[in-house]
Amino acid sequence: MIEIDGSYGEGGGQILRTAVAMTSYLGTSCRIKEIRRGRPKPGLRAQHLAGVQALAKICHAEVEGLQLGSQEVIFKPREVTGGKLHIDVGTAGAIGLILQTLMLPAIKAPSPLQLRITGGTDVSWAPTAGYLMKIAFPLLGRMGYQGKMVVNKRGYFPRGGGDVSAELKGTLLSPLKLLDRGGVLMIEGISHASEALRTRKVAERQREGAIKVLEKSPFPYEIEVEYGPTLSSESGIDLWALSENTILGSNALGARGKRAEEVGAEAASVLLKQIRSGAALDEWMGDQILPFLAAAGGESTVSVPRITEHLRTNLWVINHFLPLASRIREERDRAVIDITLSSA
Repeated sequence: MIEIDGSYGEGGGQILRTAVAMTSYLGTSCRIKEIRRGRPKPGLRAQHLAGVQALAKICHAEVEGLQLGSQEVIFKPREVTGGKLHIDVGTAGAIGLILQTLMLPAIKAPSPLQLRITGGTDVSWAPTAGYLMKIAFPLLGRMGYQGKMVVNKRGYFPRGGGDVSAELKGTLLSPLKLLDRGGVLMIEGISHASEALRTRKVAERQREGAIKVLEKSPFPYEIEVEYGPTLSSESGIDLWALSENTILGSNALGARGKRAEEVGAEAASVLLKQIRSGAALDEWMGDQILPFLAAAGGESTVSVPRITEHLRTNLWVINHFLPLASRIREERDRAVIDITLSSA
């Protein structure tokens, strides 16, 4: 049984998600100890619990320690299956983090995994639904991954209530060599807000804030405005840069005391920073893609703006499951990661 120290590095829930995803994909067993030990509320929270419970269902796993606050989980998977599954994360638990838990194991499913997930589509410290749809799924598609999703209703903090449909299919992954970004063709985006904020033109003002930053760049842009019924009156904006070889993304969320124009400007400034690095992946995709590169085998090379603690921790977890030879080369404005699955 593989043992993982859940307090290693940044010590967050990503260690748990990556560990159970890898163990389900490979059909091994693992024990994750000291889960989120250094956090204000250590152990499993609702979104961690929902993700592991859902994964346990699709791979008929035997699980110990699966309750709120637990700091140790033993996960013993069996064969991964497809079919339909509804997952209720509860309140505004991040739907993006649930999908992170399931996306890699779904590769082994003999039939499509059809998901309906309710919770938070746009919440802090998690990939937004827009990021997954516009950046993560298309980039993984370059490796042969087959996944798609639709947002039926947005869910913001604190009440959630978002609704997403997703379909993940079994497939074979190919290694990825994505070093050069190529020229930026277009920046696109969606500025979204609760219907309750329409009279204050929050989504339009977020777009205006983004445009004031983007109009100083040489890139063409087009940002849509979207309103919809939500349980919490909040907002956000997703931006993505389509280039010759890849897609880079960024987002920002509304908050009390934060002007809508500031939200848009923040997302645009962050996206331009990713573009200026010259890297082929943004810094968030850098750690999210690692399990898929490892599972693909062979030799993969990607470039990222910087090496985050999330990336280093994810690589550390993956190395417990697969014999990887990895090299990180830090250049002036970006870093290059080489990953090879060794025969050891």
